[in-house]
Amino acid sequence: MTKIKSIGVLTSGGDAPGMNAAIRAVVRTAIFNNLKVYGIYSGYEGLIDAKIKEMTTKDVSNIIQRGGTILGSARSDRFRTEDGRKQAYDNLKDYKIDAMVVIGGDGTFTGAGIFSKEFDIPTVGIPGTIDNDLFGTDHTIGYDTALNTVVEAVDRIKDTASSHGRLFLVEVMGRNAGFIALTCGIACGAEAILIPEQKTTFVQLVEYLNDRFAKKKSSGIVIVAEGDESGGAYKIAEKLKSASGEQFDIRVSVLGHLQRGGSPSAFDRFLASRLGVEAVEALLENQRSIMVGMANQQIVHVSFSKTIKLHNMVDPKLMQVADILNI
Repeated sequence: MTKIKSIGVLTSGGDAPGMNAAIRAVVRTAIFNNLKVYGIYSGYEGLIDAKIKEMTTKDVSNIIQRGGTILGSARSDRFRTEDGRKQAYDNLKDYKIDAMVVIGGDGTFTGAGIFSKEFDIPTVGIPGTIDNDLFGTDHTIGYDTALNTVVEAVDRIKDTASSHGRLFLVEVMGRNAGFIALTCGIACGAEAILIPEQKTTFVQLVEYLNDRFAKKKSSGIVIVAEGDESGGAYKIAEKLKSASGEQFDIRVSVLGHLQRGGSPSAFDRFLASRLGVEAVEALLENQRSIMVGMANQQIVHVSFSKTIKLHNMVDPKLMQVADILNI
């Protein structure tokens, strides 16, 4: 029988649309099970500074449709130290918090795993990151919304590209993962897609554009993941202008942080709600140091050690799909 009587919930790392829906689900599931639930503000930094407040059902009313996170988020160098984690633990004890739910990505889970092991605090993670790079779950909270945001933006850029016969290089988020770039590139009909997982030489890109783009199209889109080894959209644009001799009228658009914002999609709200309920139920079943996710439309539990060490990999077949559709 579980001894848990109260739960703390925090969001950490980059914000992702749907985090509020997850917070709402955690708070209401805890209350449904007669547990106290505390919101921890500003992530691990707030845990160290005791920015902790007991939450009620009313506190999470009318937030399911809101982007960002009502609890706030922050990077915390102090939580990387033993002294910082000890202060965080002391604060949990002061508030009589028995377990934690953390919402974030691999950095969030790394910290949670170390903390849980050091102080024997049961902790369950909910995957919240637009990058979709966490191993063990088909989707992370925020990924679907980010995709829809990027597709809408690129569709608008395509309108002006077509009007002026321009080639646009659109840079999207994805420092270490190309899921957003690859998926939206296919969805938007991009002429080329550059991602960190697949090496594309500059010579290949020029040949590709000369062969497929210049001969058949008057405008186009190249999607560039920010982590692509070519150096980002601006550097690629400079090289293309130099190599093409002004053959292409090239423009650059960096979508940046607008990809993180906005109201979460229906799917992200559903996923966050489902995983929020599961996170609390997992704690009540004496689970610890795991991430709750969804694979093949089924709830799964994945150990922190596994989801931190491994990463979701893009499907190479999708690059073939992109090439086939760009003839």
